[in-house]
Amino acid sequence: MTTNIITNTIVPESDRMAIVDRLFGLAYVLKLEPAVFSIAEALSEEYTGGFWEFHELTNGGFYVAPRFDTEFTLSCENGFQGKVSPDAFGITVCLYAYSELSFGEDRLAQVCAEHYHLLREYASQHPEAKLIYQAID
Repeated sequence: MTTNIITNTIVPESDRMAIVDRLFGLAYVLKLEPAVFSIAEALSEEYTGGFWEFHELTNGGFYVAPRFDTEFTLSCENGFQGKVSPDAFGITVCLYAYSELSFGEDRLAQVCAEHYHLLREYASQHPEAKLIYQAID
């Protein structure tokens, strides 16, 4: 059995709106982005806002991660607490947001369910996979 390595590319600022429009449409700014920011604040007291990078995955997935140089301490409802990199924080936050928004019958729910699985697949190959999985378990 071969495992395909999934890589990510940071989306240039000039292409950011085009990619979210293609993937999520208007629902990105109306539902997904606010969910991401709200979940980020809920999971880490250290998160107080900031610039987020957009990441496109070679398996078709997408996530955002804050552009920070320091780790974030996660405190999750499942009891997990730990420090993660900004990249792992973004992945974790997006997995929470995709999961939350996947419950419904609209197009966004279907898209978020698909992106949850694509991002989870990428997370399994991430250097902080164990921490990400503990946070979302």
